[in-house]
Amino acid sequence: MMRSLQIFCSLALLQAVASQQIWDIWQTTWDRDMLFTYSQPTPDPINFVTPGAIGSADIAVDDSSVYQTVYGFGASLTDSSAELLNNLKVQNAGGYWQLMDYLFNATDAANSAGFSYIRVPLGATDFSANTYSYDDISGDTSLNDFNINAAPSNVFSVLQDILSINHMARFHIVPWSPPGWMKSGETMRGGSLNTKYINTMANYLLKSVQAFSDKGIPIYAISIQNEPEYSDSTYPTCNMPVATEAQIGLALRTLLNNYGFSGVKIIGYDHNWVDAANYPVQLMQQAGSAFDGVSFHCYQGSVSDQASFTSQYPNKEVYFTECSGTLGSDWWSDIKWYMDNIFIGSISYGSSSGLMWNIALDGSGQPLLPGTDSCGGSGCRGVVQINNNGTWSVNQEFYSMAQASKAILPRDVGGPWGRRIGVSVGGSLDWALVVGAYKTGRVSSSDWNRYSIVVLNWDDSASTSWNPQPVKATIEFRGMQATYTFPVGVTTLWWYAAN
Repeated sequence: MMRSLQIFCSLALLQAVASQQIWDIWQTTWDRDMLFTYSQPTPDPINFVTPGAIGSADIAVDDSSVYQTVYGFGASLTDSSAELLNNLKVQNAGGYWQLMDYLFNATDAANSAGFSYIRVPLGATDFSANTYSYDDISGDTSLNDFNINAAPSNVFSVLQDILSINHMARFHIVPWSPPGWMKSGETMRGGSLNTKYINTMANYLLKSVQAFSDKGIPIYAISIQNEPEYSDSTYPTCNMPVATEAQIGLALRTLLNNYGFSGVKIIGYDHNWVDAANYPVQLMQQAGSAFDGVSFHCYQGSVSDQASFTSQYPNKEVYFTECSGTLGSDWWSDIKWYMDNIFIGSISYGSSSGLMWNIALDGSGQPLLPGTDSCGGSGCRGVVQINNNGTWSVNQEFYSMAQASKAILPRDVGGPWGRRIGVSVGGSLDWALVVGAYKTGRVSSSDWNRYSIVVLNWDDSASTSWNPQPVKATIEFRGMQATYTFPVGVTTLWWYAAN
């Protein structure tokens, strides 16, 4: 009887393992032949079978090593982005809703990116029509004149439209500057916070959370100050030392807890990789109890700098919240950099999000705040380009993020988000593939989990003769092996297996 039971269990296990199959593939290729294009293997699914010889590259997926949850990809809804989206809605309502669905629909298997993490400035930025805060009445320390409706109304209407498509969307708010009267020089353009207004600023941030909530927009996270180590006299910015941000964070944490917002995360730093070992570390030393984690930008340093923080604070969360495309740059070169450094790279170094800067701009990187020197040179590019004739197109930032987003979206309504799992690449062409791997759980314990990989093949000899080469790779998973040839580009594929 025992031997029969052992044979039955062995056969059941073998059947479960052998039936793991790759059915679903999304791809963006270097030649744009495929642009976030869905396909299924033909004529048959790709089976995981008894292992044989490894391919030129060998991807080993280790689901026994489970890391952070990834809450999504997206960009910032600046005033300029909201203005352009609203103009599109007025000019071409059908085109607007088609674009919004393509960007934000997170339904499993939908032909859409499912962007789910949206950063929203509190007050003006370098992409606003004018400089303003939510309370510009000098000396109003009680904030009696606080008014979130100082922001353009289309900011809130677009946010509500996003929620109507994707109820799972997370919103992360952050000021580019405190109100000018709270600062040295009494202007939002550059300078620093007068420390006598630390508690006033904390209350200003609380009121921001409350005001968004009153408009039906739940806040997932708030940061104290965008890029606190930078000041520019041509647009809203604020230099904020660690001690000041720490004190505001401690005061804000108490206020949020006392006013029913204990679930709102406070995310510190929100600046470049280059100083990961200093400012965010010191912030945790001074006010770790107030901050759930920190966030990074791409403009200085390298993605590996994130490890300078995570190695010291492995239990704090990390988010990647800003990088901007540049007008006129090379489409495929950008995608390679984005995947290697952000949408695979930053996630591999512990991030729970991957965001670009403006969701939408026009073809000239406008509209910018009058007089700003921001986005100098050729200008910033949005994830989406919206034209004044009521048309739109998506840029390389969209395709990069969409490929990554597909791997981590919940499989079930109300189900968990994807979590990063262990992965390594071997073989003679191990350098040719950059890989991220993810596990998405299920609502029902009887349903199989989804296992996804996002693969960048950058074997293109771009620095010499330009010779893009597909890479035949093996995928190792739980003692079984599948084989797939990855074209030069980005491929997202998945399979299902028992928990």
